[in-house]
Amino acid sequence: METQQGDFWQSLRDLRKSSTDKKIAGVCGGFGEHTPVPAWLWRALFLGLIFLWGAGLIAYAVLWICMPAADEARVSSSTEAQSSNPPP
Repeated sequence: METQQGDFWQSLRDLRKSSTDKKIAGVCGGFGEHTPVPAWLWRALFLGLIFLWGAGLIAYAVLWICMPAADEARVSSSTEAQSSNPPP
């Protein structure tokens, strides 16, 4: 149980806005990269929450301001690693 909680907090610390999978600010793309839920589902969730008294819009705006941007060096190194190790 302790490792699951540790994994959760570690993934929360690693959460960043996406620099590659973004439609507006990269918030949902960041969630998609750091959780098992795909980005399109995060986008649908935020869109659905917009119709519930604007909660999705407020949450998205807060995350847009508070979430750190993706590190460009980290993104480029992961892209290079993926291109150097093609799938079988």
